[in-house]
Amino acid sequence: MDLTPIIGGALIGLAASLLLFTHGRVAGISGIVGGLIRGESLSCRAPFVIGLLLSAPLALLTFTDGAEFFANTTPRSVPLTALAGLLVGFGSRLGNGCTSGHGVCGLARGSKRSFAATLTFMTTGALMAYVTQHIIAG
Repeated sequence: MDLTPIIGGALIGLAASLLLFTHGRVAGISGIVGGLIRGESLSCRAPFVIGLLLSAPLALLTFTDGAEFFANTTPRSVPLTALAGLLVGFGSRLGNGCTSGHGVCGLARGSKRSFAATLTFMTTGALMAYVTQHIIAG
């Protein structure tokens, strides 16, 4: 049994809890990055974003199959990927938070708004994955 997903989930929960208990901040990536861009509370936000950016290269160096794990086996269009990223950013602003803020932290706090947001983006994501993989791609 592969425990990697369980360990990863526990680490995400631990990091989110530590940020909330030590800084009183929710670990929502869009809010943290947005605040960092605006120059707000750099002492808390900068280390968090640096840790996020360093986690993939660290995993690549740490795990023997790291390069295989991160390999992109499905060709993606750069313009389409950029458009998708912009839409995710727009959706995060429109929904007053991102998947991490609502899905990890908001649900853990019992937020009804986060439940509605998480239900919306999970349903939409599943539908879009189905459409792009089974209908458009054939």
